[in-house]
Amino acid sequence: MDFWTLERSVWAVLREETRPILLYGMGDGADKILAQFDIYGIRASGVFASDEFVRGHSFHGFQVLKLSEALAQFGEDIVIVIAFASQRPEVLDKMYTLDTNYTVYAPDVPVVPGPVFDEAFVQSQADEMQVAFDLLADEQSRRVFLDTVRFKLSGKLQYLRASETNKDEVFHSILRPTHTEHFADLGAYTGDTIRELLHYTDGAFASVTALEPDRRSFRKLAGYAQTLVGAIRCEQAGAWSCDTVLRFSDQAGRQSRVSGQGKETQMRALDSVLDGAPCTYLKMDVEGAEYEALQGAEQTIRQHRPKLNLAAYHRSADFFALPLAVHALCPDYRLYLRHHPYVPAWDTNLYAVCP
Repeated sequence: MDFWTLERSVWAVLREETRPILLYGMGDGADKILAQFDIYGIRASGVFASDEFVRGHSFHGFQVLKLSEALAQFGEDIVIVIAFASQRPEVLDKMYTLDTNYTVYAPDVPVVPGPVFDEAFVQSQADEMQVAFDLLADEQSRRVFLDTVRFKLSGKLQYLRASETNKDEVFHSILRPTHTEHFADLGAYTGDTIRELLHYTDGAFASVTALEPDRRSFRKLAGYAQTLVGAIRCEQAGAWSCDTVLRFSDQAGRQSRVSGQGKETQMRALDSVLDGAPCTYLKMDVEGAEYEALQGAEQTIRQHRPKLNLAAYHRSADFFALPLAVHALCPDYRLYLRHHPYVPAWDTNLYAVCP
């Protein structure tokens, strides 16, 4: 399939725009988008934010406006570029309302620095994408795959909304966790995905092994773990292919990750942590280190065939490269892609189960 023909690149479309282009949002996402604007020769006209965040300050030399102020200055015929990420329903509703009333794009920039998803990238990865697409286990996964390609190319919100599903569908139809799960949580954050699993098992589990490298998140994780009764092990460490020490950006949030700068942090391979102990459910959300974490869990995956729940959105290639990596480790897995409500295409996950 000629995946690069499914949509036109948002960067090319924006480069040709003659209407004012306004960024909605500030922060790291907007920094990344403006950096791509410089590369592609796109000119932003202004920045606006939700009313509660406007305090008369500036961002990249632009005065941050309220939407009403932006409309008064630039008129109604504008292009809005969403420059931040959210899964909060009230924020998504604002984005969708803007999309109804204006021309809106949410350009895809990878969470972890790397190639941007444009036509040239898709053409260079077309063979791998086709193999991954053909491995997917159901029609919904193939729909998510194609809509992910369309969204990442075009930045159009309609493609995210067209194929999104909620977590209940995944847990009830694919993962089907039981009260005897041995859960390994890599990138446990403050315990939110432990809570998520226990929601579907009525609070029951056989064991929990949780790794979290960020020190402030780990403190909250450890505090939550103390409220649980059972075999629980929490370790302040990142997931990697081997036991080592690496520098880690300590950002007290979900974007803490391996970096050339930052604090020296203990990294662990899951095989080393478990040392042969059982694992029936394995979750990885490790900010772009999923490939290395899979290498470090190879023995565990081959031996125990755990249900897999892997974040597949940190890098441009994740949604097709991670299925290939899992298939190479264990061809028995049935592979599913799902996108849960989020703008941009975050919370696009790979789920895998053995028959």
